[in-house]
Amino acid sequence: MRQIPFKPFGYEPVLSKEDITPVKKKKGERAGNWQEVLKRIWHLVDEQRGLLVTVLLLVLVSSTLALVGPYLLGKIIDNYIVPGKFAGLQTMITWLIGIYFFLSLSLFFQNYWMIGIAQQTIYRLRTNLFAHFQKLSVSFFDKRQHGELMSRVTNDIENVSATLNSSFIQVFSSVLTLTGTIIVMLTLSPLLTLLTMTIIPVMFYAMRWITRRTGKLFKEQQQAVGDLNGMIEETISGQRIVKAFSQEDRVTDEFIVKSQRLRRTGFWALTYSGFIPKVMNMLNNVSFAIVAGVGGLLALNGHVTIGTIVIFSEYARQFTRPLNDLANQFNTVLSAIAGAERVFSIMDEEVEKDEATTHINTVLKGKVEFDKVSFKYEQTDVEHTIRNVSFTLNPGETAALVGATGAGKTTIMQLLARFYETNEGQIRIDDIPIQDLPRQTLRSQIAFVLQDPFLFEATVKENIRYGRLNATDEELFEAAKQANAHDFIMKLPEGYDTVLTADGGEISQGQKQLLSIARALVADPVILLLDEATSSIDTVTEMKIQEALERLMKGRTSFVIAHRLNTVKQADVVYVMDQGQLVESGSQQQLIAQKGLFYNMLTQ
Repeated sequence: MRQIPFKPFGYEPVLSKEDITPVKKKKGERAGNWQEVLKRIWHLVDEQRGLLVTVLLLVLVSSTLALVGPYLLGKIIDNYIVPGKFAGLQTMITWLIGIYFFLSLSLFFQNYWMIGIAQQTIYRLRTNLFAHFQKLSVSFFDKRQHGELMSRVTNDIENVSATLNSSFIQVFSSVLTLTGTIIVMLTLSPLLTLLTMTIIPVMFYAMRWITRRTGKLFKEQQQAVGDLNGMIEETISGQRIVKAFSQEDRVTDEFIVKSQRLRRTGFWALTYSGFIPKVMNMLNNVSFAIVAGVGGLLALNGHVTIGTIVIFSEYARQFTRPLNDLANQFNTVLSAIAGAERVFSIMDEEVEKDEATTHINTVLKGKVEFDKVSFKYEQTDVEHTIRNVSFTLNPGETAALVGATGAGKTTIMQLLARFYETNEGQIRIDDIPIQDLPRQTLRSQIAFVLQDPFLFEATVKENIRYGRLNATDEELFEAAKQANAHDFIMKLPEGYDTVLTADGGEISQGQKQLLSIARALVADPVILLLDEATSSIDTVTEMKIQEALERLMKGRTSFVIAHRLNTVKQADVVYVMDQGQLVESGSQQQLIAQKGLFYNMLTQ
């Protein structure tokens, strides 16, 4: 196995000089994406405005109490401890204890309520994203790794959650504390305030140097996480293929490469951002030393009191602490913005358009017409997947689609279900263009039985009921019997209540196919699409499946992708596809008599 050394200090950072050079925006040009992202996050939070206002008021209270505490402590020193006056000291100490008690109480409630706001907001964001996934076209998922999409629902949204849980309050509190501290410091000693603020230019340039590098690094880190998750999901899903072709070492090497990329970007993102607290702590100590040194000289000369020096020492730390907090939270905010940007980029994807307002409750009979239909999967593709295909299939008839791999058989089925839109020509059902049928109306009357049946991690009963959620138990049992699935279901540990693992891993391929046929029977479709439902099945199981399919197809308009002769025999019409074109059509006997492509396929 290939070993890839990790040399962080010998590694050239991911960003080039051009990447970190700020781009000057022209006057009137739109702001950067991060501003739009923050506005959209705020819109989600703003829907809990009442509770949010309460939290912000508590932040104001806690910030005020945090300022009053050191000020009161300084006055206690000047007015009671230094002069040795103990009368009233107990009262002042009680006040001081009360201030810090209510400070802690306000901090508790503001954090408690803010967590509720954050979790509700993240719940809505995650729900909206998942609901948006359901509205996207099949072509969207064709072009993206499923694991990478999962990363957006989990990792990216969790980054936003972490920011809302802590950073929102922290940033607002830091701004208030910083503003209040400066005002009080100016009233006490403008000179010491000016000396304390000498660290701001140093802090500004240090932050600018760091943040110019961390922004894109955090964004690239999120992308690397998504790529790695996509690769993991893909490899686990295809584990049988990996083992069948002995590719364990190759996929491990590929994982190492992707993992190394994540480690590099994570290393440099955290290294650069890790400079922030170190720089701020250093500046904090410098500020304290300045106040202690200069303040001591002023106190010796009688310009300020000892209490004022104590107050200023606390405020000097309190002045740099919010700056330090802002700097620390900046890393979290950057990561959250990068994650939110990836989430919103999905939510900005165009959903399946369904402008049909008529035929909402139309019950179809099953007449299917393709009228000079052409289609290609990408608009940039030169070759069409299917070209100028025309045919008519009457209600209740069965059509067998035959042809070499890539001839366009599956594409015809997917166009009929409107998973994709035609580029040219028109598809009609019962003389109605399918664009005039709402997708829900259309698809509710079409059922698929695929070559690789998919089952959910649920009970057998729930998997069958997926075809029609309002089906009764009696209808489920009858569908299972019609599909020749009842007997093997009853032999499962819990019968119909047996929970299947993901994709039905504990039952055979043939049994999964029988369950998918039962699911289609429960759906009671008008049009049936069978994508080589009996391939890779043993002879005995194939007979059971074939019997079940005959019951399922009875009285329904059916399209069958066929590779086996017995399937073709049962068809009313055979459509022969070749390189995207419909080259022959007719009954099996007619096509054999023509001695064309279909005849050659049978005799080869």
